[in-house]
Amino acid sequence: MAVRLQAVRQRMFFGWWLVGAGSLIQMLIGALMQHAFGAYAAALTREYGWSRSQMGFVYSLSRVETGLLGPIEGWLIDRFGARNIMRGGLVLFGVSLMLFSQTRTLWMFYASFGMISVGASLGGFMPITVALVRWFERFRGRAMGISSVGFAVGGLVAPVVVLSINQFGWRETAFASGVLVMALGLPLTTLFKDRPQDIGQHVDGISPEAKAAYNLANPERGATFTDVDFTPGEALRTRAFWMIALGHGAALTVVTAVMAHLFLHLTKSLGYSDGAAAGIMAFMTAMQVSGQVAGGFLGDRLSKRFIAMACMSMHAAGLLLVAYFGDVFVAAIGFAVLHGFAWGARGPLMQAIRADYFGTTSFGSITGTSALITMFGTASGPIIAGMLYDATGSYEFGFTIIAGIAAAGSIFWVLATKPTPPRRPVAVA
Repeated sequence: MAVRLQAVRQRMFFGWWLVGAGSLIQMLIGALMQHAFGAYAAALTREYGWSRSQMGFVYSLSRVETGLLGPIEGWLIDRFGARNIMRGGLVLFGVSLMLFSQTRTLWMFYASFGMISVGASLGGFMPITVALVRWFERFRGRAMGISSVGFAVGGLVAPVVVLSINQFGWRETAFASGVLVMALGLPLTTLFKDRPQDIGQHVDGISPEAKAAYNLANPERGATFTDVDFTPGEALRTRAFWMIALGHGAALTVVTAVMAHLFLHLTKSLGYSDGAAAGIMAFMTAMQVSGQVAGGFLGDRLSKRFIAMACMSMHAAGLLLVAYFGDVFVAAIGFAVLHGFAWGARGPLMQAIRADYFGTTSFGSITGTSALITMFGTASGPIIAGMLYDATGSYEFGFTIIAGIAAAGSIFWVLATKPTPPRRPVAVA
């Protein structure tokens, strides 16, 4: 009879507390800036008359900055631990939001938003991801998915930020957001421990004996995970590293373009009210939540690679739908379903598959290095959409180009097969 892991899990596995804390921190970051960027951009455009290209450029600049930071951030996390890096990042994030509230010129906007992006990166996604992959293996997909729900839930909270901007002003909202980040985020970092062994527990809350018995009874599942922790140099020499990074970058081209320009597209191009646009984005985020939960559980049972391929096609179809038929409310909702679900299901799995393939010892450095590649996707999406809007007066052409990039990106996932373990010299006794 097959061994069931559920029967041997510890009753109170501490890893799930990390999942909850990580989810709440990502909710704060998502709600207070990432999902609210479009509303801030609209407010700044009204007040200062800055163009769509300038709005897209600042978002892209912040993504490049975060990408360049990636290798250093990954090394710092591997060297000093996720909790210490998160604390510094959240302080920087909060203080930068307060500085952003004093923006009077375009260069001040660029500088403060760049600092916000660095703080959000150091305080949120990457250190949380590094911590979780070291606490989970067999349940890595669902742990990553549930933790990422926080970022999506931030989108559901974002309409409150939009309401605050309209009611009290964008400066007051930004300053209060900075205070909230430090008041709520910093206490949550105390829950983060580097590895389960530090508190006498095991990965997944499962003893090594039970894990070995499960792998013996289910050899096809045990083969999914590497038994060797790759060094960053060894990972770089594999095809899988480059295919995952390129596929991830293609997906982020769509995500960042939507985050930077969807609110403007819905309100300025299609004539939706601010409230209606926020409602569509909230529904998109609700679909993202469902995708994260479903994708996490499916990723622990099915091929993460094939799920990512399917999601790339959904990204492309959704973006074309809102580009050409978005003025029809049903089409806008269809976009929200396709893009939101694909975003939610795909995102956590693209991180989890790196740990499955390359191990966890140098996961921060490997993921940080891949950010140098994915940043081209995060930077190009907002710029392509913004520049082509300024040139044509419409988002249709720009969104079509980005949809094509997403569809073509599925090829990278076809090629992202599990790498062969590196050859290492055998020590002579």
